[in-house]
Amino acid sequence: MPEQYDCIVIGSGPGGYVAAIRAAQLGMKTAVVEKDKVGGRCLNYACIPAKAVLRVADILSEIDEADEFGIEVPSREVDFSKVSARREKVVKTLTGGVGGLLKKNKIDVIEGEASLADGGVKVGDETYQASKAIILATGSVPKPVPGTQFGGRVIGTEEGWALEKLPKKIAVLGAGASGSELASAYARLGTEVLLFEMLDRVLPTEDADISKVAGRQLQKQGIKINLGVPVENVQSHDDKVTFTYGDNSDEVEYLIIAAGRGPDVEALGLDKAGIKLTDRGLIEVDGALRTSVEKIYAIGDLVPGPALAHKASDEGVIAVEDAAGMKTHPIEYVDIPRATFCTPNVASFGLTEAQARDAGMDVVVGKLQYGAVGAGTVYGDRTGVIKIIGDKKYGELVGGHIVGAKATELIQELVNAKALEGGYAEVARIIHGHPTLSEGVMEAARAADGWLIHG
Repeated sequence: MPEQYDCIVIGSGPGGYVAAIRAAQLGMKTAVVEKDKVGGRCLNYACIPAKAVLRVADILSEIDEADEFGIEVPSREVDFSKVSARREKVVKTLTGGVGGLLKKNKIDVIEGEASLADGGVKVGDETYQASKAIILATGSVPKPVPGTQFGGRVIGTEEGWALEKLPKKIAVLGAGASGSELASAYARLGTEVLLFEMLDRVLPTEDADISKVAGRQLQKQGIKINLGVPVENVQSHDDKVTFTYGDNSDEVEYLIIAAGRGPDVEALGLDKAGIKLTDRGLIEVDGALRTSVEKIYAIGDLVPGPALAHKASDEGVIAVEDAAGMKTHPIEYVDIPRATFCTPNVASFGLTEAQARDAGMDVVVGKLQYGAVGAGTVYGDRTGVIKIIGDKKYGELVGGHIVGAKATELIQELVNAKALEGGYAEVARIIHGHPTLSEGVMEAARAADGWLIHG
């Protein structure tokens, strides 16, 4: 007879393994079911491999810019086999760490594909019961754009980050976060990159001012950006992919689709279990991540909200704490920080300027270029931009948007200020270290409050 548990988590990505550990901390006998590798897609194929390759591109950019700082580098060469080896080492280290955490917290790992059956979780020929909670955390799978299909040299982002050889030329469909990261990494490593976006700008969900700056910098890396032009007649061959766009035809070694994902629910048996879905095919949940079926929770890419690893992790904590009878609170999804690790970094939270105006707010904007503070000049990034969106009525901080060096780190200050019910006036009066890029956040807040000093 299979072992019985208090909590069973299906999926071991950033949402699943965090949920399992929190459940174990709360005294629940816990198991994780994983059909592939511990750590899920994020650690094994997506977020972490991407950042490992992007880090190499960042170092290469620093070498190429070294002459501006008085350092001459006679030559430099990319050994992509070593890049790949380091990527694998990073992945192995982090997934090994997750495995160690599961073992430390006495969490059983059940290997296999899971489905909901007989009030429990079926894996192979065994059905396991959970007395308190079943957490669905299976993540998402790539979706092709209309007129294309995966296969051969038409690949998704996961395969894009795992290429064994540095390609000479690629096309990337979709200039959101994933597509922009891919394009920025490979272009700086020496690949010719064509980047396609059906909307009117790269990073189209970001604030317009921010995406314009990002677009200009991506073009400076040699990326050929094509906006509002569909890619058609895609044909995968043994050694290339051919396609047309507008009046042009082209061929590349790989065509990488980075334009969308869908929930990985096919094997779960949601219909049979009676779990309700939203109009978009996501699992319907309440503020505590409870589904329409008692004791079954869903988190991460399976449910509404931004498809972000840190969002899934927090949802996992909320779900198991609710199952344990603790008081929880729903997530304010708009205030979750969003980060894109292309060069330049792009990070944001809250509303864009356009969204705030559409919501009828009395909008105030504080905007500052990195070059206005000393650190921007010292560290060699004067073109970055910090933009703060506020509502004059209560001095509320309703959005923050940054493009430039360390943007993905700098945004957290504004997220924290909002979470602690601070406004832009409070950020403006917090003493910041000098010379730091974070002074730019302070000055942008001062601009919003009407008394910009450096600018």
